[in-house]
Amino acid sequence: MIDISSKFETLREARAEARVKMAESTVETVRKGQVPKGNVLEIARAAAVMATKKTSELIPFCHPLPVDFVGIDYKLKKNEIAIRSEVRSIWKTGVEMEALTAVSVAALTIYDMLKPLDKGLVIEKIVLLEKKGGKSDFQDQFPKPLKTGVLVISDSTFKGERKDKSGEIIRNRLKEYPIVLEEFIILPDDKETISKEVIRLSDKQKLDIIITTGGTGIGPKDVTPEATQEVLDRIVPGITEAMRSFGQRRTPYAMLSRNVAGVRGKTLIINLPGSSRGVEESMNSLFPGVLHSMKMIRGGGHNSSKNKK
Repeated sequence: MIDISSKFETLREARAEARVKMAESTVETVRKGQVPKGNVLEIARAAAVMATKKTSELIPFCHPLPVDFVGIDYKLKKNEIAIRSEVRSIWKTGVEMEALTAVSVAALTIYDMLKPLDKGLVIEKIVLLEKKGGKSDFQDQFPKPLKTGVLVISDSTFKGERKDKSGEIIRNRLKEYPIVLEEFIILPDDKETISKEVIRLSDKQKLDIIITTGGTGIGPKDVTPEATQEVLDRIVPGITEAMRSFGQRRTPYAMLSRNVAGVRGKTLIINLPGSSRGVEESMNSLFPGVLHSMKMIRGGGHNSSKNKK
């Protein structure tokens, strides 16, 4: 199975369809409720719901997930029954296989109940109609790459005594998004130095995003949050709440981070932890969704289409 432990949970939705071809007289028998085995549509609906919840037991590489909703609808046409499913879950992976399983089992149930009446039954066109809620749904488009700076804050790294790891993780992860890295700087754990560099990158370089790593803990030299908060126009607590919530589900040490995030002018500034694991988890929790803030900062609001450039 694919490892999904680094993914964040979102509302996942999927719709699928299957069709069962049959004689016109068979459709009428179903419509009138005269099938000897019972109420075909209701039994097939119940079978579909049960199968949806068992999808991971039927398909080897399908992840188990909490199913929050299953809906089954039918359209009785001249010589076919069309089955449509809708499945929802708040989880880390999609529910398209659950939606497809639902219509497949509903179709098989209909076939089983009608086969004594019609030897020409055909199940066809099992198809996924729609899926949404995945990572790609939260990727905004921009007319040009966002200008970004990374500040690695560590006395030992600044002195050359320790190799930087967290900054390189950020650098590599940013390549996945519409971002150009314009500044990559290593600084000591000095409040005034950090504040001045953030101001320079924001006010003079006009960067869209500044990401810092290091100095966010509760040690005597950890001053990055204070240095950042001092120069912010507005704090955005939801960003740090998202990071800590995501991290807390993976390590109890996430509670010890004092990350700050906010806006100065039109620049988004985010503190990340200094540990490699903390940075990796923080990047997983924030991207790509945090990039939507760029449109809000520029006055576009939530209604700016992600497809508009």
